[in-house]
Amino acid sequence: MSESADSCTNTLNFNIGVLGHVDSGKTSLSRALSSTASTAAFDKNPQSRERGITLDLGFSSFTVDLPDHLRDSGGQQQYGSLQFTLVDCPGHASLIRTIIGGAQIIDLMMLVVDVVKGVQTQTAECLLIGELTCPRMVVILNKVDLLPPNKRQSAIEKMTKRLHKTLESTRFKECPVIAVAAKPGGPEAPDTEEPHGVPELIELLKKETYLPQREPGGDLLMAVDHCFSIRGQGTVMTGTILQGSLAINDTVEIPALKVTKKIKSVQMFRKPVSGAMQGDRVGVCVTQFDPKLLERGVVCTPGSLRTLYAAVISVRKIGYFKGSLATRAKFHITVGHETVMARVMFFGLPPVDPSEPPSDAKPPPPQPRSLDSPFTFEREYVYQDEYVTGQGEASLGPEPEQWALLEFERPVTCPSLCLVIGSKLDTDIHANACRLAFQGRLLQGFEDKGYAETGLPRLRIYKTKHKEGQVERVTDDYTVIGRNLFKKETNLQLFLGLTVTLSTGETGIVEGGFGQSGKFKIRVQEGLCPETKRLLSSTSKKKGKGGGKGGPTNEEEPKTDSQPVCIHLHFKRFVFDPHKKMVQS
Repeated sequence: MSESADSCTNTLNFNIGVLGHVDSGKTSLSRALSSTASTAAFDKNPQSRERGITLDLGFSSFTVDLPDHLRDSGGQQQYGSLQFTLVDCPGHASLIRTIIGGAQIIDLMMLVVDVVKGVQTQTAECLLIGELTCPRMVVILNKVDLLPPNKRQSAIEKMTKRLHKTLESTRFKECPVIAVAAKPGGPEAPDTEEPHGVPELIELLKKETYLPQREPGGDLLMAVDHCFSIRGQGTVMTGTILQGSLAINDTVEIPALKVTKKIKSVQMFRKPVSGAMQGDRVGVCVTQFDPKLLERGVVCTPGSLRTLYAAVISVRKIGYFKGSLATRAKFHITVGHETVMARVMFFGLPPVDPSEPPSDAKPPPPQPRSLDSPFTFEREYVYQDEYVTGQGEASLGPEPEQWALLEFERPVTCPSLCLVIGSKLDTDIHANACRLAFQGRLLQGFEDKGYAETGLPRLRIYKTKHKEGQVERVTDDYTVIGRNLFKKETNLQLFLGLTVTLSTGETGIVEGGFGQSGKFKIRVQEGLCPETKRLLSSTSKKKGKGGGKGGPTNEEEPKTDSQPVCIHLHFKRFVFDPHKKMVQS
């Protein structure tokens, strides 16, 4: 064991995410890197050439001598060589999925920019994903062979300057920019012409490497990108360990198939090892199952992943997203290793001073407050029609703490507290607009299919309501008859006992219906002020006869000059309360 383990752990694995706009030349670049690497310094490692074939799976790798600055910083662990694993992210939805899925293990991002076209929509989105998930970046200006030779250098300098300006406000300011031609002549050209600038790029990558922080503790989560069976041995899953570690004889769960399997053998760098940890690329052989059932997916510690039908997340809007984030809208939600459609509902903390009744049915935007208030089912939250952005000049004010309820169109399997990204991937890819809308963290999940009945009533999200009617007349010093607050068909029983306020200042209680047309009685415990009685008697005199005990005979209200006395009813209703009760603070 010791010899094989040593030869394996002697190699440091460093994961590089290759991102960029469609057709910027990501795949050609990965291929050029692997083949340049394997033919130049690495004839002693003939597998690197073979590994080029894994490119269509999104992974290729090549090994170089360990740079000097890593020899001294190895700590306990002495490495002999450095392996770069290139995570090539093909289509866009899968790009988001791959990068977020592999967020914990991408150590460096290579952003590939077409030097002729410059920063395009997806380039900007890749930058964003990088900002959310990755500490370092190198920008590659590709396709420099398409620039006329006499203007090439000035065009490269101009584009480099422009990119540095774009990156100024991100965590990648002053990151290195390098010009290459990964596939001179374009994808159709014969392979006879050598790529330009690739050896220099390899040297730059070596300079940019560092010792990544790897954490072997916690539950295992491995992203599987390929699966095949070997007769008489079992089924092999290749992939990257996103968190935790694994060893021979461990039992792992394949949540998509709802089965557990025992690990029979593990390989890294084509050599048998006894185990592997976060950040490693491994092949894991387990007891036989049909590999067609799991081409891509995740493998984990049994019971560590949950399958959710809905979830509560903390939420932050991504600044570059142009539109508003509306409740009830549908977004593509990337969570764990999956992207699925979900309907979203935003909610926040109640306004700071609940004693002031809101003047309108819309809740006022909550005040900015600290971002560390956690979510709990015990607290009340206010429903929002949309995500509330920061107040003040150019939205520089801090955004108030907000959450969202996600209801997935199909159940998703994911670890708890994982990163969540909401996007509008159905927007036109060529439109010049960012499609990443918000990010957040998964805080609570609903694992029951019937969560709408069993789980959601625990969510205390309310809407504030405001109704307004008028006093029709006084019956005595303590009672008035009101109208226009309820429709004829409203069930008044639901409103009995609720407090109302008159525009003249008195408060009263809805005591019951009056007649058949939606009118109602209000009991004013403190009694009406003389001024109110005078006001009301003058309006009722002008109405002439009608409205006596025998029922409303004169429903029509003649025009009067005096202002009617208004009745205001404020209450809140919890969105998921099955009884739809009206509540007053």
